[in-house]
Amino acid sequence: MAISLTEISERFGLEVVGDGSILIEGIAALDEAKPGHLTFLFNPKYRRMLEHSKASAVVVSPGDEVALSGAGLIAEQPRLAWARIASLFDTSEDWTEIHPSAVIDPSASLGQHLKVGPNAVIRAGAKLGDGVSLGAGVVVGEHVVVGQQTQIHSNVVLYHAVEIGQRCIIHANAVIGADGFGFEYDRVGHQLVKIPQVFSVQIEDDVEIGAGTTIDRGALSHTVIGASVKIDNQVQIGHGSKVGSGTVISGATAIAGSTKIGNNCMIGGAVGIIDNIEIADQVEITAMSLVSQSITKSGRYSSGTGLMPGLQWKRNVVVFKKLDELYRRIRKLES
Repeated sequence: MAISLTEISERFGLEVVGDGSILIEGIAALDEAKPGHLTFLFNPKYRRMLEHSKASAVVVSPGDEVALSGAGLIAEQPRLAWARIASLFDTSEDWTEIHPSAVIDPSASLGQHLKVGPNAVIRAGAKLGDGVSLGAGVVVGEHVVVGQQTQIHSNVVLYHAVEIGQRCIIHANAVIGADGFGFEYDRVGHQLVKIPQVFSVQIEDDVEIGAGTTIDRGALSHTVIGASVKIDNQVQIGHGSKVGSGTVISGATAIAGSTKIGNNCMIGGAVGIIDNIEIADQVEITAMSLVSQSITKSGRYSSGTGLMPGLQWKRNVVVFKKLDELYRRIRKLES
């Protein structure tokens, strides 16, 4: 596909610099772009790379156009422009049929313009809205509801009674609505008794869920994912948890059951959050932090220690083990 710089500018409301008739055939990074590519200057500190770039045009911020030697586009937010322009060159798989190997229960309700890949299964009572697409091997359980224009990629499993909103994207191998991890110890019988997870998972509109992520159903209440939440790959969200709208959760984070996370939070990679706590709106938690208590005020929070040379780390660990003793000695000296 080729599209002129002028057409791109008109479609996304950007200002053209130089020859707008230049044809763009794709996008690329500044240092990898070739003729026919559109590239992006996200940070002025990389201006020096413009003179060596072979791109046909560059998207820049207002003021950075003075560094252009050729054509370009001016955007108030170049990264936002990138997100929108990239859709023109997206090569994601697409299909326009219900594959003959799909297994669809006669009682399922199917919207118009449905796309169903090979070996997908849609079970009794499921309801799929217009424009829903299911990849190969997707399993839609009994009485599941999937909203309009939602994309569900290969091998995703939606357990019974799960509700998915409109315009969601669920990536491959995600599992939504498996049982929460709930057991109670029987002291007489000396065994663990499984707690039935009788509630479900409710996912609101415009949510994106990464590959391999698992969101468990609840025992005493639904697990709820608010509108416009973005969840990375291999995240675990425990039973009965609530995630507020606009929150972003990075990969490998684990959230224990019955946790309530506010709106517009940013949770870094590999964060651990214990059960039955609450996190306020607009909280940022940095990568690999352990959240062991509720956070009641917005702001940036961290735990753990920063990276340091291995030998220094070993020495500090020795001191860390003696902190209590040192603290007591200091208090004694102070008194």
